Amino acid sequence: MAGAVEGAAKKEEILTVRNLHKIFNARKKSEVRAVDDVSFTIYKGETFGLVGESGSGKSTTGRVVIKLDDITSGTVIYKGEDITHIKKKSELLSFRQSMQMIFQDPFASLNPRIPVKKILGDALRIHGICKTEQEVSKRVFELLDTVGINRAYVNRYPTEFSGGQCQRIGIARALCVNPDFIIADECLSALDVSIQAQIVNLLIQLQKEQGMTYLFIAHDLAMVKYISDRIGVMKDGKILEMAPANELYSHPLHPYTISLLSASPLTDLIAERQRQRIDYDPAYHQYPEGTDPKMHEIAPGHFVYCLEEEVSKYKQQLA
Repeated sequence: MAGAVEGAAKKEEILTVRNLHKIFNARKKSEVRAVDDVSFTIYKGETFGLVGESGSGKSTTGRVVIKLDDITSGTVIYKGEDITHIKKKSELLSFRQSMQMIFQDPFASLNPRIPVKKILGDALRIHGICKTEQEVSKRVFELLDTVGINRAYVNRYPTEFSGGQCQRIGIARALCVNPDFIIADECLSALDVSIQAQIVNLLIQLQKEQGMTYLFIAHDLAMVKYISDRIGVMKDGKILEMAPANELYSHPLHPYTISLLSASPLTDLIAERQRQRIDYDPAYHQYPEGTDPKMHEIAPGHFVYCLEEEVSKYKQQLA
């Protein structure tokens, strides 16, 4: 999958996130810095993977970018426009049409009392994509064909489908407004392994056919590597390392990335038995007050969150 975006001259920025912060219960004892000074850029036609343990802030990052949660501070530039503070209904409607989300829980994300035809049809009506009911029906059938759901099921309710089928319906709902950008938030975690492969292959196929751009949020490292062009590794609300997918997996630099990869299961049973699990000391990135850790480019496109004086050490690891 890596390599969907080729050549620096051909890269077109579709999403730029700068110094993003999301704080819950600010200035209270229960304050949580879910996203803490996160910056990254996603290019048109690529898949940017965001990985990390539960509670690392990756899903909150996606929800803030798509404006399901308010931004505490920072800037979000989408297709050249600052959408950080848009609130007008007309602006939000246009933005929602261009950026969609596939949610983690395929059952909770669909209204169990509404049939598939209405779930998909209402989105087409609200955004004015179809003018007549005949056009709505035609488009709904096309979407079901695209995601591999039998047309005969159009009047069924979400409770009548399996988890994999519900996730396909969720994908169809995201696609129905013809978006340019999709955030896939842990969209595989509730599915069986065989169904996960089907969904990922569907996303890849749609990307090739429609030029889709993805922010792919997950904790399954093997799947993220398979689908992503570049990957950011998050912990405690920060991106600690960011690099092209193959580079990150073959030459991880940050101790947390190394620890995370060491915990990822291997298909080779002999290698799985022989490898050593590498623990990570959380105190590693708890820098003293007065220091200024930030993302440093260690090699072209390979960034690590560290102090200036640590850069040479990481460069030596790649030498």
